Amino acid sequence: MTEGQPLGLRERKKLETRARLVKIAIRLAAERGLENVTVDDIAAEAGVSGRTFFNYFPSKEDAILHPDPDPVAQTRAVARDLLAAPADLSPMRAVSLSLRPYVDRIDEERDEWLTRISVIKGDPALLVKMFATQAETEGILIDAIAQRTGLDATTDLYPLLLFKVIGGAMQAATQRWHELGGSVRLTELLDAALDTIAAGLPVPTGTAHSEGEK
Repeated sequence: MTEGQPLGLRERKKLETRARLVKIAIRLAAERGLENVTVDDIAAEAGVSGRTFFNYFPSKEDAILHPDPDPVAQTRAVARDLLAAPADLSPMRAVSLSLRPYVDRIDEERDEWLTRISVIKGDPALLVKMFATQAETEGILIDAIAQRTGLDATTDLYPLLLFKVIGGAMQAATQRWHELGGSVRLTELLDAALDTIAAGLPVPTGTAHSEGEK
């Protein structure tokens, strides 16, 4: 099937089953703690066999961390969007624009993502696995930044630095979004973070200063 072609009935049903397994895994982990949830528990609630579960995920941890069938393909799609972004955009804005569909999806699936983040934050093993997965895919975006800016991803500092700066902004925005219970859209928080970075990290007007700064 080529990109952009409508999904057939079989593909749609597979995506629906995958999404159902993800939702159940997250809910059970939030209710019981992931260590008290088995693959059979998740499969039974979804109305499928344990064997069917493993057709979609290699482990219960992956059902929570990887709602998309192919995280690498998703990252490559972001990289393609980055390279296709208007040439007059700054590199930071081009990366932000390429991430927008992913961030919009988090806002659209707010409750599921709020619970997912709570589960991950409460499970050290999930945190380790999440960071390991991110390390596997970050090179794709660093290479795309280098290509867009005409720099070398292996020797020039800028592509790696920009990736880390935007990653930090995304982490900060997501943390605040989670703490606020999703009451403010993640897209707004990320835009505010990137605007602040682009302006040189000025202290916001009206922010209280310490005694030593008065």
